[in-house]
Amino acid sequence: MKSRKQRIDIYQQVTDTIIAAIEAGPGEFTMPWHRTGMSVGLPRNALTGKSYQGINPLVLWAVSELRHYPSTIYATYKQWEQLGAQVREGEKGSVVVFYKEYAVDADPGNPDDDGRRRALRHSHVFNASQVDGYDLPEQPQMPPLARHPEMERLITASGVPVRIGGDSAYYSPSGDYVQLPSPDCFQQPDAADRTYHFESTAAHELVHATGHPTRLARDLTGRFGDEKYCAEELIAELGACYVCAELGLAAQPRVDHAQYITHWLRLMKQDNRAIFAAAARAAEASRYLIAKLHPEEA
Repeated sequence: MKSRKQRIDIYQQVTDTIIAAIEAGPGEFTMPWHRTGMSVGLPRNALTGKSYQGINPLVLWAVSELRHYPSTIYATYKQWEQLGAQVREGEKGSVVVFYKEYAVDADPGNPDDDGRRRALRHSHVFNASQVDGYDLPEQPQMPPLARHPEMERLITASGVPVRIGGDSAYYSPSGDYVQLPSPDCFQQPDAADRTYHFESTAAHELVHATGHPTRLARDLTGRFGDEKYCAEELIAELGACYVCAELGLAAQPRVDHAQYITHWLRLMKQDNRAIFAAAARAAEASRYLIAKLHPEEA
């Protein structure tokens, strides 16, 4: 019973962190995973250089947003010691989670049971801003103000027909195509902002397209405003951020997502595993799209 209680507490702690980050900015149509500047890209481990996976990018983005960290570089206490840095006294760590596999006797009545089980575990990590003796890497240069070449490649490699024109952005499940607005519809004063908004909108709709029966076969039958529709919007929102992070793009919020925030908050408060499920499907969609850029590695 103790291990089950611990597992539930971890789910709740992760969900509470993300909810707190969303509610910290009332009236602002942003989510904790919208990143710019030094924190563009997936959160990474300072020692290994590897990006955090699964739900962990959302957690660490949320923590960085709540605590105003300028970067998303993290490591455990011992890992910082290995790097010659020291976590400052009184600093509070952030939870990251991972799964450990173990073997049990397979259920003889279930032919699909291979006896492998997974248990949720957690550890605590500290941001680079919480330690002494570590210098942040220089801020990466902004990508070109013109269309991002990797996103253009992704659009082509995805195999999803993409139409550009008009003033609407959507994915048509019946026609299996993505409609993107004309670049002229993006009126941000800064040219880089216009580029980011266009590219992140493209990523959002491409993630929707991965739900088609010929791809990842998600249920896309939800109607506007219902929980199923909002859940798919959350998957597309997170998946777009993952795709943009993989390509080194800032992930910008779409203003029309404001109408979903209340639904997302309600969903997470009702079910502390909802964000885990959405993140898993978003990560799956992101991997599917990124793999299209590198078919030789598939």
